[in-house]
Amino acid sequence: MSLPAPASSAAQADGLAPLFRPFTFGARVLSNRIVMAPMTRRHSPNGVPGEDVAAYYARRARGGAGLIITEGVYIDHPGAPALTHVPLISGYEVVAAWNDVVDAVHAAGASIACQLWHTGPGRTLGLPPRPTEPGYGPAEIQVDGALVVKAMTTDDIADVVASYARGARQAQLIGFDGVEIHGAHGYLLDSFLWPRTNTRTDDYGGPIENRARFAVEVVMAIRKAVGPEFPVIFRFSQWKTTDYAARIADDEVELAAILRPLADAGVDVFHASARRFWEPAYPGSRKTLAALARELSGRPVIGVGSVGLDRPHESLAFRKKGASTAAGLASLDPLVDAMSRDEFDLVAVGRAMLADAAWAAKVCAGEFEQIQALEPHCLTNLT
Repeated sequence: MSLPAPASSAAQADGLAPLFRPFTFGARVLSNRIVMAPMTRRHSPNGVPGEDVAAYYARRARGGAGLIITEGVYIDHPGAPALTHVPLISGYEVVAAWNDVVDAVHAAGASIACQLWHTGPGRTLGLPPRPTEPGYGPAEIQVDGALVVKAMTTDDIADVVASYARGARQAQLIGFDGVEIHGAHGYLLDSFLWPRTNTRTDDYGGPIENRARFAVEVVMAIRKAVGPEFPVIFRFSQWKTTDYAARIADDEVELAAILRPLADAGVDVFHASARRFWEPAYPGSRKTLAALARELSGRPVIGVGSVGLDRPHESLAFRKKGASTAAGLASLDPLVDAMSRDEFDLVAVGRAMLADAAWAAKVCAGEFEQIQALEPHCLTNLT
Protein backbone atom coordinates (compact mmCIF):
# COMPACT_ATOMS: atom_id res chain seq x y z
CA MET A 1 0.00 0.00 0.00
CA SER A 2 1.21 3.50 -0.76
CA LEU A 3 0.79 6.54 1.39
CA PRO A 4 -2.37 8.61 0.88
CA ALA A 5 -1.78 11.71 -1.17
CA PRO A 6 -1.71 14.91 0.88
CA ALA A 7 -5.01 16.79 0.83
CA SER A 8 -6.08 20.18 2.12
CA SER A 9 -5.58 20.74 5.83
CA ALA A 10 -9.35 20.67 6.39
CA ALA A 11 -9.71 17.39 4.53
CA GLN A 12 -6.80 15.91 6.47
CA ALA A 13 -8.34 16.97 9.78
CA ASP A 14 -11.67 15.42 8.85
CA GLY A 15 -10.15 12.20 7.56
CA LEU A 16 -7.87 11.64 10.54
CA ALA A 17 -10.36 12.75 13.18
CA PRO A 18 -10.85 9.21 14.62
CA LEU A 19 -7.16 9.15 15.62
CA PHE A 20 -7.23 12.48 17.39
CA ARG A 21 -10.20 12.27 19.70
CA PRO A 22 -9.48 12.48 23.45
CA PHE A 23 -9.73 9.33 25.56
CA THR A 24 -10.18 9.07 29.31
CA PHE A 25 -7.49 6.88 30.86
CA GLY A 26 -7.91 6.68 34.62
CA ALA A 27 -7.27 10.09 36.13
CA ARG A 28 -5.87 11.49 32.88
CA VAL A 29 -7.37 12.38 29.52
CA LEU A 30 -5.24 11.36 26.54
CA SER A 31 -5.02 14.01 23.84
CA ASN A 32 -5.41 11.39 21.10
CA ARG A 33 -5.85 7.67 20.44
CA ILE A 34 -2.22 6.99 19.43
CA VAL A 35 -0.22 4.77 21.78
CA MET A 36 3.48 4.00 21.66
CA ALA A 37 3.64 0.20 21.67
CA PRO A 38 5.86 -1.64 24.17
CA MET A 39 9.15 -2.67 22.56
CA THR A 40 12.14 -4.27 24.29
CA ARG A 41 15.17 -2.00 23.84
CA ARG A 42 17.83 -3.39 26.23
CA HIS A 43 19.43 -0.07 27.11
CA SER A 44 19.12 -0.27 30.91
CA PRO A 45 22.37 -1.65 32.39
CA ASN A 46 21.76 -3.54 35.65
CA GLY A 47 18.05 -2.95 35.08
CA VAL A 48 18.29 0.82 35.63
CA PRO A 49 16.84 3.11 32.92
CA GLY A 50 19.19 6.05 32.44
CA GLU A 51 18.90 9.56 31.08
CA ASP A 52 19.01 8.20 27.54
CA VAL A 53 15.92 6.07 28.22
CA ALA A 54 14.07 9.04 29.71
CA ALA A 55 14.97 11.14 26.66
CA TYR A 56 13.89 8.33 24.30
CA TYR A 57 10.40 8.15 25.79
CA ALA A 58 10.10 11.93 26.11
CA ARG A 59 10.84 12.32 22.39
CA ARG A 60 7.83 10.15 21.55
CA ALA A 61 5.72 12.17 23.98
CA ARG A 62 6.79 15.43 22.34
CA GLY A 63 6.23 13.73 19.00
CA GLY A 64 2.53 13.45 19.68
CA ALA A 65 1.85 10.05 21.28
CA GLY A 66 -1.05 10.34 23.71
CA LEU A 67 -0.02 7.31 25.75
CA ILE A 68 3.33 5.54 26.03
CA ILE A 69 3.56 1.92 27.15
CA THR A 70 7.06 1.11 28.28
CA GLU A 71 9.14 -1.78 27.12
CA GLY A 72 8.71 -4.91 29.21
CA VAL A 73 9.82 -4.32 32.81
CA TYR A 74 10.78 -7.34 34.88
CA ILE A 75 8.82 -8.00 38.06
CA ASP A 76 10.86 -9.04 41.08
CA HIS A 77 10.37 -12.80 40.77
CA PRO A 78 13.77 -14.54 40.28
CA GLY A 79 12.62 -16.34 37.13
CA ALA A 80 11.28 -13.25 35.38
CA PRO A 81 14.40 -12.11 33.45
CA ALA A 82 15.36 -13.63 30.10
CA LEU A 83 17.70 -10.96 28.72
CA THR A 84 20.27 -8.56 30.11
CA HIS A 85 19.89 -4.77 30.16
CA VAL A 86 16.11 -4.94 30.47
CA PRO A 87 14.71 -2.57 33.13
CA LEU A 88 13.47 -3.65 36.54
CA ILE A 89 10.65 -2.21 38.65
CA SER A 90 12.13 -2.65 42.14
CA GLY A 91 15.16 -1.23 43.97
CA TYR A 92 16.06 2.27 45.16
CA GLU A 93 18.14 3.22 42.13
CA VAL A 94 15.56 1.76 39.75
CA VAL A 95 12.68 3.65 41.36
CA ALA A 96 14.57 6.95 41.20
CA ALA A 97 15.36 6.35 37.53
CA TRP A 98 11.74 5.58 36.65
CA ASN A 99 10.68 8.73 38.47
CA ASP A 100 12.83 10.68 36.02
CA VAL A 101 11.31 8.83 33.04
CA VAL A 102 7.74 9.47 34.18
CA ASP A 103 8.46 13.13 34.91
CA ALA A 104 10.01 13.61 31.47
CA VAL A 105 7.04 12.04 29.69
CA HIS A 106 4.52 14.05 31.70
CA ALA A 107 6.44 17.26 31.06
CA ALA A 108 6.24 16.50 27.34
CA GLY A 109 2.45 16.17 27.52
CA ALA A 110 1.80 12.41 27.41
CA SER A 111 0.71 9.69 29.80
CA ILE A 112 2.76 6.57 30.48
CA ALA A 113 1.96 3.01 31.56
CA CYS A 114 4.48 0.43 32.78
CA GLN A 115 4.41 -2.99 31.13
CA LEU A 116 5.03 -5.71 33.73
CA TRP A 117 6.81 -8.76 32.36
CA HIS A 118 7.65 -12.29 33.42
CA THR A 119 9.25 -14.20 30.56
CA GLY A 120 8.39 -17.62 31.97
CA PRO A 121 9.67 -20.42 29.73
CA GLY A 122 11.56 -17.84 27.66
CA ARG A 123 14.20 -17.34 30.34
CA THR A 124 17.82 -18.01 29.37
CA LEU A 125 19.94 -19.97 31.84
CA GLY A 126 23.06 -18.29 33.10
CA LEU A 127 21.72 -14.78 33.68
CA PRO A 128 22.98 -12.94 36.76
CA PRO A 129 22.36 -12.63 39.63
CA ARG A 130 21.00 -16.24 39.72
CA PRO A 131 22.59 -17.99 36.75
CA THR A 132 21.26 -21.41 37.72
CA GLU A 133 17.64 -20.24 37.93
CA PRO A 134 15.53 -22.06 35.32
CA GLY A 135 12.62 -20.70 33.37
CA TYR A 136 9.14 -21.12 34.82
CA GLY A 137 6.14 -22.51 33.02
CA PRO A 138 3.15 -24.82 33.12
CA ALA A 139 5.22 -27.92 32.30
CA GLU A 140 8.81 -29.05 32.81
CA ILE A 141 11.28 -28.82 29.94
CA GLN A 142 14.68 -30.52 29.97
CA VAL A 143 17.40 -30.16 27.35
CA ASP A 144 20.27 -32.64 27.37
CA GLY A 145 19.39 -33.62 30.91
CA ALA A 146 19.41 -30.05 32.22
CA LEU A 147 16.30 -28.46 33.71
CA VAL A 148 15.54 -25.51 31.44
CA VAL A 149 11.96 -24.81 32.52
CA LYS A 150 10.51 -25.71 35.90
CA ALA A 151 6.90 -26.91 36.11
CA MET A 152 5.36 -24.39 38.47
CA THR A 153 3.85 -25.55 41.74
CA THR A 154 0.85 -23.79 43.23
CA ASP A 155 3.27 -22.06 45.60
CA ASP A 156 5.30 -20.84 42.60
CA ILE A 157 2.13 -19.47 41.03
CA ALA A 158 1.21 -17.68 44.26
CA ASP A 159 4.71 -16.17 44.43
CA VAL A 160 4.45 -14.81 40.88
CA VAL A 161 0.96 -13.43 41.52
CA ALA A 162 2.32 -11.57 44.54
CA SER A 163 5.29 -10.32 42.52
CA TYR A 164 2.99 -8.87 39.87
CA ALA A 165 0.97 -7.12 42.56
CA ARG A 166 4.11 -5.62 44.11
CA GLY A 167 5.27 -4.45 40.70
CA ALA A 168 1.96 -2.78 39.94
CA ARG A 169 1.84 -1.03 43.30
CA GLN A 170 5.42 0.16 42.86
CA ALA A 171 4.57 1.52 39.41
CA GLN A 172 1.61 3.38 40.90
CA LEU A 173 3.78 4.87 43.65
CA ILE A 174 6.40 5.97 41.10
CA GLY A 175 3.74 7.95 39.27
CA PHE A 176 2.94 5.83 36.23
CA ASP A 177 -0.56 6.42 34.91
CA GLY A 178 -1.36 2.72 34.58
CA VAL A 179 0.16 -0.72 34.11
CA GLU A 180 0.05 -3.26 31.34
CA ILE A 181 0.30 -6.99 32.05
CA HIS A 182 2.28 -8.78 29.33
CA GLY A 183 0.14 -11.83 28.67
CA ALA A 184 1.17 -12.44 25.06
CA HIS A 185 3.70 -14.02 22.68
CA GLY A 186 4.49 -17.23 24.56
CA TYR A 187 5.73 -15.67 27.81
CA LEU A 188 4.62 -16.85 31.24
CA LEU A 189 0.91 -16.05 31.39
CA ASP A 190 0.45 -16.85 27.72
CA SER A 191 2.17 -20.21 28.15
CA PHE A 192 -0.63 -21.14 30.54
CA LEU A 193 -3.31 -19.95 28.10
CA TRP A 194 -1.92 -21.91 25.16
CA PRO A 195 -2.99 -25.59 25.20
CA ARG A 196 0.16 -26.67 23.35
CA THR A 197 2.37 -25.59 26.25
CA ASN A 198 -0.11 -26.09 29.09
CA THR A 199 -0.49 -29.84 29.54
CA ARG A 200 -1.35 -29.65 33.24
CA THR A 201 -4.18 -31.64 34.78
CA ASP A 202 -4.67 -29.55 37.94
CA ASP A 203 -6.73 -26.38 38.48
CA TYR A 204 -4.42 -24.46 36.13
CA GLY A 205 -4.68 -26.79 33.12
CA GLY A 206 -7.17 -28.58 30.94
CA PRO A 207 -10.41 -26.62 30.31
CA ILE A 208 -9.98 -23.09 29.04
CA GLU A 209 -11.28 -21.55 32.26
CA ASN A 210 -8.52 -23.38 34.14
CA ARG A 211 -5.84 -22.28 31.69
CA ALA A 212 -6.97 -18.67 32.22
CA ARG A 213 -6.98 -18.98 36.03
CA PHE A 214 -3.36 -17.85 36.54
CA ALA A 215 -3.86 -14.68 34.50
CA VAL A 216 -7.15 -13.95 36.26
CA GLU A 217 -5.47 -14.30 39.66
CA VAL A 218 -2.73 -11.88 38.56
CA VAL A 219 -5.31 -9.31 37.50
CA MET A 220 -7.26 -9.71 40.74
CA ALA A 221 -4.12 -9.27 42.85
CA ILE A 222 -3.07 -6.18 40.89
CA ARG A 223 -6.52 -4.68 41.17
CA LYS A 224 -6.47 -5.21 44.93
CA ALA A 225 -3.01 -3.62 45.17
CA VAL A 226 -3.73 -0.49 43.09
CA GLY A 227 -7.39 0.15 43.86
CA PRO A 228 -10.37 0.58 41.52
CA GLU A 229 -9.32 3.72 39.60
CA PHE A 230 -5.81 2.86 38.40
CA PRO A 231 -5.90 1.61 34.77
CA VAL A 232 -4.91 -2.00 34.13
CA ILE A 233 -4.23 -3.11 30.54
CA PHE A 234 -3.90 -6.76 29.54
CA ARG A 235 -1.92 -7.55 26.39
CA PHE A 236 -2.74 -10.86 24.73
CA SER A 237 -2.07 -12.51 21.39
CA GLN A 238 -2.79 -15.61 19.42
CA TRP A 239 0.66 -15.77 17.75
CA LYS A 240 3.90 -16.62 19.49
CA THR A 241 7.46 -15.57 18.71
CA THR A 242 8.08 -19.18 17.67
CA ASP A 243 4.72 -19.93 16.01
CA TYR A 244 2.83 -17.36 13.97
CA ALA A 245 -0.12 -19.72 13.46
CA ALA A 246 -0.66 -20.44 17.17
CA ARG A 247 -4.00 -19.85 18.84
CA ILE A 248 -4.95 -19.69 22.49
CA ALA A 249 -8.61 -19.78 21.39
CA ASP A 250 -9.94 -21.63 18.36
CA ASP A 251 -13.13 -19.60 18.01
CA GLU A 252 -15.09 -16.69 19.45
CA VAL A 253 -16.62 -18.81 22.21
CA GLU A 254 -13.19 -19.81 23.52
CA LEU A 255 -11.89 -16.26 23.20
CA ALA A 256 -14.82 -15.00 25.26
CA ALA A 257 -14.05 -17.64 27.91
CA ILE A 258 -10.62 -16.04 28.32
CA LEU A 259 -11.44 -12.34 28.02
CA ARG A 260 -14.63 -12.10 30.07
CA PRO A 261 -13.15 -13.50 33.30
CA LEU A 262 -10.18 -11.17 32.87
CA ALA A 263 -12.54 -8.22 32.43
CA ASP A 264 -14.52 -9.27 35.50
CA ALA A 265 -11.25 -9.55 37.47
CA GLY A 266 -10.38 -5.93 36.77
CA VAL A 267 -8.92 -5.39 33.28
CA ASP A 268 -9.82 -1.91 32.01
CA VAL A 269 -8.33 -2.15 28.52
CA PHE A 270 -7.32 -5.10 26.34
CA HIS A 271 -4.33 -4.85 24.00
CA ALA A 272 -4.95 -7.27 21.13
CA SER A 273 -1.57 -8.04 19.57
CA ALA A 274 -1.78 -9.11 15.94
CA ARG A 275 0.97 -9.14 13.33
CA ARG A 276 -1.36 -7.24 10.94
CA PHE A 277 -4.13 -5.37 12.71
CA TRP A 278 -6.52 -5.57 9.74
CA GLU A 279 -6.53 -9.35 9.27
CA PRO A 280 -9.57 -11.42 10.37
CA ALA A 281 -9.09 -13.33 13.60
CA TYR A 282 -10.68 -16.52 12.28
CA PRO A 283 -11.34 -18.07 8.87
CA GLY A 284 -14.78 -17.19 7.58
CA SER A 285 -15.00 -14.09 9.78
CA ARG A 286 -14.45 -10.46 8.87
CA LYS A 287 -13.80 -9.43 12.45
CA THR A 288 -10.28 -8.68 13.57
CA LEU A 289 -8.85 -9.83 16.89
CA ALA A 290 -9.20 -6.30 18.28
CA ALA A 291 -12.80 -5.97 17.13
CA LEU A 292 -13.68 -9.32 18.68
CA ALA A 293 -11.94 -8.44 21.93
CA ARG A 294 -13.98 -5.25 22.17
CA GLU A 295 -17.23 -7.02 21.38
CA LEU A 296 -16.69 -10.01 23.66
CA SER A 297 -15.17 -8.25 26.67
CA GLY A 298 -17.15 -5.02 26.72
CA ARG A 299 -13.91 -3.17 27.41
CA PRO A 300 -11.96 -0.62 25.35
CA VAL A 301 -9.31 -2.20 23.14
CA ILE A 302 -5.93 -1.20 21.72
CA GLY A 303 -5.35 -2.45 18.18
CA VAL A 304 -1.80 -3.09 17.00
CA GLY A 305 0.14 -4.75 14.18
CA SER A 306 2.17 -3.25 11.31
CA VAL A 307 0.56 0.17 11.60
CA GLY A 308 1.96 2.52 8.96
CA LEU A 309 4.44 -0.04 7.56
CA ASP A 310 4.29 -2.36 4.57
CA ARG A 311 5.63 -5.50 6.26
CA PRO A 312 5.12 -7.12 9.66
CA HIS A 313 7.81 -7.64 12.25
CA GLU A 314 9.61 -10.98 12.11
CA SER A 315 11.05 -12.57 15.24
CA LEU A 316 14.53 -14.07 15.26
CA ALA A 317 12.97 -17.53 15.01
CA PHE A 318 11.57 -16.71 11.57
CA ARG A 319 13.97 -14.11 10.22
CA LYS A 320 16.06 -15.44 7.37
CA LYS A 321 19.80 -15.03 7.76
CA GLY A 322 20.86 -11.72 6.30
CA ALA A 323 17.28 -10.55 5.74
CA SER A 324 16.70 -6.83 6.18
CA THR A 325 14.45 -5.56 8.95
CA ALA A 326 13.71 -2.39 6.98
CA ALA A 327 10.11 -1.57 6.11
CA GLY A 328 8.49 0.97 3.83
CA LEU A 329 5.62 3.29 4.63
CA ALA A 330 2.02 2.23 4.11
CA SER A 331 -1.35 3.93 3.86
CA LEU A 332 -3.23 4.75 7.05
CA ASP A 333 -6.59 4.41 5.30
CA PRO A 334 -7.28 0.91 6.75
CA LEU A 335 -6.49 2.20 10.24
CA VAL A 336 -8.77 5.22 9.94
CA ASP A 337 -11.52 3.05 8.47
CA ALA A 338 -11.26 0.57 11.35
CA MET A 339 -11.35 3.28 13.99
CA SER A 340 -14.21 5.02 12.24
CA ARG A 341 -16.18 1.78 12.61
CA ASP A 342 -15.19 1.61 16.31
CA GLU A 343 -13.41 -1.72 15.83
CA PHE A 344 -11.01 -0.60 18.55
CA ASP A 345 -10.53 2.47 20.70
CA LEU A 346 -6.79 3.17 20.58
CA VAL A 347 -4.00 2.15 18.23
CA ALA A 348 -0.49 1.15 19.26
CA VAL A 349 2.32 2.14 16.91
CA GLY A 350 5.59 0.28 17.30
CA ARG A 351 8.35 0.15 14.70
CA ALA A 352 7.02 3.19 12.83
CA MET A 353 7.50 5.24 16.00
CA LEU A 354 11.02 3.85 16.46
CA ALA A 355 11.79 5.12 12.99
CA ASP A 356 10.24 8.53 13.58
CA ALA A 357 9.68 9.86 17.10
CA ALA A 358 7.38 12.56 15.66
CA TRP A 359 5.22 10.05 13.76
CA ALA A 360 2.00 11.05 15.54
CA ALA A 361 2.56 14.79 15.11
CA LYS A 362 3.38 14.38 11.42
CA VAL A 363 0.28 12.28 10.85
CA CYS A 364 -1.83 14.87 12.64
CA ALA A 365 -0.42 17.60 10.41
CA GLY A 366 -0.83 15.54 7.25
CA GLU A 367 2.94 15.66 6.68
CA PHE A 368 3.12 12.10 5.36
CA GLU A 369 6.00 12.85 3.03
CA GLN A 370 8.08 13.87 6.05
CA ILE A 371 7.69 10.56 7.92
CA GLN A 372 10.91 8.57 8.21
CA ALA A 373 10.90 4.97 7.00
CA LEU A 374 12.12 2.12 9.18
CA GLU A 375 15.80 1.27 8.77
CA PRO A 376 17.58 -1.64 10.51
CA HIS A 377 19.49 0.65 12.88
CA CYS A 378 16.19 1.87 14.35
CA LEU A 379 15.71 -1.48 16.07
CA THR A 380 19.01 -1.33 17.94
CA ASN A 381 19.73 2.36 18.51
CA LEU A 382 18.00 4.35 21.23
CA THR A 383 17.17 7.43 19.20
